[in-house]
Amino acid sequence: MIMRLLKTIATQVKNWFPAPTVHAHCDGPCGVYDPASARIAAEAVVSMTKKILDLQPPTSNNIEGIAAYQNTLSRYIAIKEEQAQLAKKELLVLWTDYFKPVHLEQYPDLHTKFWNAAKLCSACKVEVNSDNTEKLMSAIEDIQRIFWQTKGRTDVSWYRAN
Repeated sequence: MIMRLLKTIATQVKNWFPAPTVHAHCDGPCGVYDPASARIAAEAVVSMTKKILDLQPPTSNNIEGIAAYQNTLSRYIAIKEEQAQLAKKELLVLWTDYFKPVHLEQYPDLHTKFWNAAKLCSACKVEVNSDNTEKLMSAIEDIQRIFWQTKGRTDVSWYRAN
């Protein structure tokens, strides 16, 4: 009985104070999307790739040294792969949720740019390749430039933390 009364009151409140109709061009409120999150994740991929390539295996048969090396290497690899996957997720969210057909009219190669960037994320997971990490950063920089241009902004600088 109480639930029915609460439901009746809620319905009446909705009738008295109807919500206005709103329109948005993307799935979330403005300000939710930003390619910076993909850049930050990709920078971690760059960093871990450098650390993996710089890591020196122990020269002796020191079991503890070998274990420490393998532990550190596996941690670097895990972080690299996790962050490459996160960069891909952030890019795919931008691609599928933010960009709309009107943006494709302005940037006809937009799908190709995102496709290639996502493929670079995968390559960075599979390989330990500094060239691919730099290509990924360049691809994200290009996507960031386009993203901010769609918002009429040319004042957002590209920067790297490292």
